[in-house]
Amino acid sequence: MKITPSQTARLQFLVRVTDKECQHLLGTDDRLFGNLFTIEDAQKIEADPVLAERLDAFVSRFGRLQDTVGDKLLPALLTALAEKTGPAIDNLDKCEKLGFIESADAWMEMRRLRNQMVHEYIEDLAVLTSALRSGHAFVPTLISAARRCVAEARRLLAA
Repeated sequence: MKITPSQTARLQFLVRVTDKECQHLLGTDDRLFGNLFTIEDAQKIEADPVLAERLDAFVSRFGRLQDTVGDKLLPALLTALAEKTGPAIDNLDKCEKLGFIESADAWMEMRRLRNQMVHEYIEDLAVLTSALRSGHAFVPTLISAARRCVAEARRLLAA
């Protein structure tokens, strides 16, 4: 299978971006979750600008990597593999079958969680704490999917 020059350029770009986003998310995850994030930690956010910035960085980087992989890299891979792309859920189902992601349902749960972290955390510290801990638990799944997609893109680029 031969991919076009524009597909090659797009995949090369997405591989570089995804690699960087993985590194950034892992670093922020390590700094924010060096210890178990608790409601007591969440109560310190307003008084601790470093903690607040780490929290914002985690939420942003989690969402950004998920967006890059789910909305850009997965469709680019499907196109390069001559698979028809469609609505996000259909693309996720195909990518699950191809082994790029563990589960379309888990991916949708990560998306729901991302939206919860972005929109609800300011008002309810228990919701924030729960969402952050769930996001932290999903980091290995997200990173693993990103790395599988990058490996497939590299395989296609080398062919």
